[in-house]
Amino acid sequence: MISRLKFNKQRIAFLVGLPVLLSACSDDEVEVIKEVEVIVEVPAPDPVPVDVSYEVTVTNLTNSQPLSPAAIVLHADGHLFSVGEVPSVALEQMAEGGMNGGLLALGMASASGAGAIGPGGSETISVTIQDVTDAKLSVTTMLVNTNDAFSGLDALDLSTFAVGDSWTTTAGVYDAGTEVNSEAAGTMPGPADGGEGFNATRTDTGYVAMHPGVVTGDDGLSSSVLTVQHKFDNPAVRIMVTRIE
Repeated sequence: MISRLKFNKQRIAFLVGLPVLLSACSDDEVEVIKEVEVIVEVPAPDPVPVDVSYEVTVTNLTNSQPLSPAAIVLHADGHLFSVGEVPSVALEQMAEGGMNGGLLALGMASASGAGAIGPGGSETISVTIQDVTDAKLSVTTMLVNTNDAFSGLDALDLSTFAVGDSWTTTAGVYDAGTEVNSEAAGTMPGPADGGEGFNATRTDTGYVAMHPGVVTGDDGLSSSVLTVQHKFDNPAVRIMVTRIE
């Protein structure tokens, strides 16, 4: 993003006394002081940056699916994820392993949650940007007892938010489409399994979709390490956004 600073020039007039020598009719010379106006253009001072700050509260609505540290990202345009589109590597890393660093790096400003958000829990995360009031806000978090399920919000337009305005929504669960939903031992990073997180090899559809839900051992899938407690309904997450500055 290129910022353009405009300077308003101030015109300042100085009266300067200039000596002028005049010859009189006699042999004497007479010194006369003449006032001359000099115009000097002075650039206006640099404007003071203005902080624009938001609080984002993420609440876990699931029964037994901890959420990975949430990524709060302010960006100028585009999307962090979109149904039907091929996921970025940064999204894959978050959806498979809860690693949000790649997504945070995509923003003009960003902030990470302090840690996992347990079922029924919530966390409020602050993010600040300077001199931008029309950013897009995206939020992502992984359901860690899954192969590559995540929830969040994509590209919320903040241009109409005044200081004190709040907005609340709920979000469903998405499938990153990068890892097959086997629910098998060793394939999920959450406490139900403690298995592998991100793997660069893609083994599923290759595009983002709504998640079909997990299949558990209680459902008759003997290779699944999940139980009926790990099932989830939509919505899985509540997100509240407040402009505080």
